[in-house]
Amino acid sequence: MRNKIVAIVPAAGFGKRFGPGGNKQFQSLKDKPLIVWTLKVFESIRDIEEVIPVLKNDDMEAGLDLIDKYRLSKVKKIAPGGKERQDSVFSGLNLVEKKTAAVLIHDGVRPFFKRSLVEESINQLKDCDGVVAGIPVKDTIKGVSTSNVRNEIIVEKTLNRSLLWAVQTPQVFRYDILMNAYAKAMEEGFYSTDDSAIVERYGGKVKIIMGDYSNIKITTPEDLDIAEVLLRKRLDNV
Repeated sequence: MRNKIVAIVPAAGFGKRFGPGGNKQFQSLKDKPLIVWTLKVFESIRDIEEVIPVLKNDDMEAGLDLIDKYRLSKVKKIAPGGKERQDSVFSGLNLVEKKTAAVLIHDGVRPFFKRSLVEESINQLKDCDGVVAGIPVKDTIKGVSTSNVRNEIIVEKTLNRSLLWAVQTPQVFRYDILMNAYAKAMEEGFYSTDDSAIVERYGGKVKIIMGDYSNIKITTPEDLDIAEVLLRKRLDNV
């Protein structure tokens, strides 16, 4: 599929799990803010024609400064973030001008995705409504419930690990399918932290492809320590 691809990069979260120290998307990794590492990958991908970051209103000026400083020519506009991630992605979707475009969603604080993963995701958007990257889980997963008496967490069942995948981004969708699903979800007040879950809810066919175990989402300060190791390894292999 070689229609115009627009990448929406939500980075308007408050980073509560990251703790003191400000917005995680602007935390420095080596010599650049996290979000710049992410945006520069999209800058290098031929099939991505436009990139729309989503930032909090308070971060707009800082975002514009970074776009200018790092010459991110594919960023033509910044969408204002919302209360939840879903609100932020919907804000970005409303700024897509060419409605026949395919849309790619990628977390701003997930800087270690590879160009080849983006290209494969786009190539796989042929006979389905969406393509998501994911990895098979390595650990045994338990289904649990909470006891109202002692507030204990009780194991209900052990899930079949061979059928479980941890979902990542990028996720690529046909624009009309994703926008229609989002519009219905917003109207119904249905919220999810995963874009593909919204498409699935309204009957969309979503395919999953193999992601990368190093494609981590930086959520806590400990993740930033891991990111420094991953970046050092990547730069050593260049």
